[in-house]
Amino acid sequence: MPIYKAATVDEAIQNGLNQLGLTKDQVELEILDEGKKGFLGMGRKDAQVSIEPSVSETISEVVEETVEDVLEETPVEITVIDEFEVESEESSVEQELSDLDDEAALTELALYLTEISKHLDAPALVKMEREASLVVFHLETQKQGILIGKHGKTLNALQYLAQVFIHRVATNKLSIVVNVGNYREKRQEIIQRLAERTADKVIRTGQPVFLEPMPAFERKQIHAALSKNDGVKTHSEGEEPYRYLVVEPAKRFY
Repeated sequence: MPIYKAATVDEAIQNGLNQLGLTKDQVELEILDEGKKGFLGMGRKDAQVSIEPSVSETISEVVEETVEDVLEETPVEITVIDEFEVESEESSVEQELSDLDDEAALTELALYLTEISKHLDAPALVKMEREASLVVFHLETQKQGILIGKHGKTLNALQYLAQVFIHRVATNKLSIVVNVGNYREKRQEIIQRLAERTADKVIRTGQPVFLEPMPAFERKQIHAALSKNDGVKTHSEGEEPYRYLVVEPAKRFY
């Protein structure tokens, strides 16, 4: 977890929130050291707090207004694709799109995500990066907290909408990840810890654990993290965007 320091705990917390672009109810924080005022400048010690975006293992709801807004097929003006800027132009989101090649489909998705960010009053510069089998769309904005949302719900809604969009318009099935700041990197660390804690609980109790819904690529992370654990097995149930993971004791035959 990142550590933030200041003369007082409150100041350290505020420094961290400012750097993350989040509010206090959107983070998990831990006071590591309350600091010391010292005497006449001697023995003074800064307060230290650890802060990271709050990521519950749930997408308990999708922001309905967000979904309604972004599904409106309206013209778009945009400036970004694939780490270089493009002249502002109208998007063809309003047209019936289908069977596009990879580049054309990804371009349309970048336009789509830009329009969404405008609707949410957090206009973002969209950059695309290919990572192994994934295509990652980085949304660069001055209002990260808005696009992430409480417990990451808005970002997960964007993630779901982006995947649905690309499946509708692209010939090939592309795997999409939407990221804001370093939220996904933080989330990956939490997913790893969640997988380990869940496996320990299943082995200890002998009972299955049903995790809350999460995006497909996060479920795959947990599948992968627990694939070498002989004490448990995993599978997914439900329909998107509410598909969830079940971790249960591995059956043993003697």
